[in-house]
Amino acid sequence: MPEQPRLIKKYPNRRLYDTRTSAYITLSDVKDLVLARETFNVLDAKTSEDITRSILLQIILEEEAAGIPLFTTDLLAQMIRFYGHAMQGMLGKYLETNIKSFVDFQKKLQEQSQQLYGESNSQMQNDMWSQFMNFQGPAMQTMMATYMEQSRKMLHQMQDQLKNQTRTLFTSIPLPGFPSEAGKQASDVEK
Repeated sequence: MPEQPRLIKKYPNRRLYDTRTSAYITLSDVKDLVLARETFNVLDAKTSEDITRSILLQIILEEEAAGIPLFTTDLLAQMIRFYGHAMQGMLGKYLETNIKSFVDFQKKLQEQSQQLYGESNSQMQNDMWSQFMNFQGPAMQTMMATYMEQSRKMLHQMQDQLKNQTRTLFTSIPLPGFPSEAGKQASDVEK
């Protein structure tokens, strides 16, 4: 039987309480759970509302403010523009799929380095990843740019497909004051 996700409660005084360890924890401790791939849920102690996403966003905000940002200002602005847009749901899935592909690629590189060097030391793997990126960085950037360009084209194609499907759907529905597609075709034949 799979283990239940760890339950963390957030109290009105903004403190986080880990019910598994029966101790108060910090946002940094929650970050450590994420890095350790622990499954957990954060609930508001007063309302029992699931606020896990909110806590994860707080961690991202702290990381972005603390060091070298992962997200550029332009990227953040573009993401904000997608809220409320018809493509909002698709963007989330698109980003999730691309991040998963990148993580899978990184995992394969780590497995190959373990096979080559027989080392499971994470510090050594990080050093090797850094060296690899220093030597292969330009090639990787070109490969990623090509991949992103292909992804952009695919996204535009999907958007065009949705427009065409929507246009087809709404032209087949007769609306008062507007000729239907069948009515247009009949009038074209009469001319």
